[in-house]
Amino acid sequence: MSDTNNIEDSALDDLYNELKYRANKVTSNKKGIISRKSSISGVPTSTIAAAVKAKQKVIYGKDDRQDYYEVQDRPDIVNDIESTVSLFESGNIHDLGDGTSELKTQKFGDAYDLCSNEKFREQPIGAFCSGFLVAPDKIATAGHCINHNNVRDIRFVFGFKMNSANNPTTKINNSEIYKGESIIGREFSDDGTDWALVKLDRKVENHPHVKIRKQGKISDDQIVHVIGHPCGLPLKFADNSFVRDNTKPSFITCNLDTYGGNSGSPVFNSDTHEVEGILVRGETDFEPSGNCNISLVCPSTGCRGEDVTRTTEFANLVDTDNQ
Repeated sequence: MSDTNNIEDSALDDLYNELKYRANKVTSNKKGIISRKSSISGVPTSTIAAAVKAKQKVIYGKDDRQDYYEVQDRPDIVNDIESTVSLFESGNIHDLGDGTSELKTQKFGDAYDLCSNEKFREQPIGAFCSGFLVAPDKIATAGHCINHNNVRDIRFVFGFKMNSANNPTTKINNSEIYKGESIIGREFSDDGTDWALVKLDRKVENHPHVKIRKQGKISDDQIVHVIGHPCGLPLKFADNSFVRDNTKPSFITCNLDTYGGNSGSPVFNSDTHEVEGILVRGETDFEPSGNCNISLVCPSTGCRGEDVTRTTEFANLVDTDNQ
């Protein structure tokens, strides 16, 4: 049997380990020569990377991330999306002087040195975190995304999304861009708590605020979905995830399809559309594959999962009248 044919019979973990071995062999041996037996040792790295993607796509199990234009016919999801914002540094937004501003971005694939078959490779990135509206003038996000020193330099932007496969919205009406005014409350501690509540410079009139869980806790194995800006990309929706660990007092762990940049994203109960928590940390996003990077591949019940700060950690600071 040829090396190429062996790919079809190779387990996903074996393929992934082969990629890791090839990426690490030069650093672990100055001569770059390490001998070991492998049934696919003669297969090009690019072919193995493609096989990994075919056998099990990125993140946890199947990659469930979708763009706005792919879910705009689902009113319940669009309503959730309308409450979600991207966080930009003020210096990365250029006022055009006509009532609009241009978001400064770069191409995802170039910024992360991604392999050619990575999903969303050609899209722009610019946001550094995500957040969501919990009251007309309050945004919730991750505590590690913002603090008292930088809150006034952060802009909260509605509408950074893909309108079609090749049409991103990077020109935003100034009415959709809000300034941070002050930190209402914030925790970023060793016990896993990670959240911040921000007061905006003015009320948001044309976007709904979410409902959050204010007491009790989510059910074990509850199905959840997440909305945010992975790696600073235009808004992404990802569903078909579930609670994996519900035992910690301040956070839950789920198998969410997320990356850095999703920090601060709302994690919704897919049955009630109530926000259960804030995405705050998780697995390493990328692994080397030859001369480029591919997304980390995990089975649905594998790897460590993604941690989500419970909304009950800050619910007392959200006005009951607005819920």
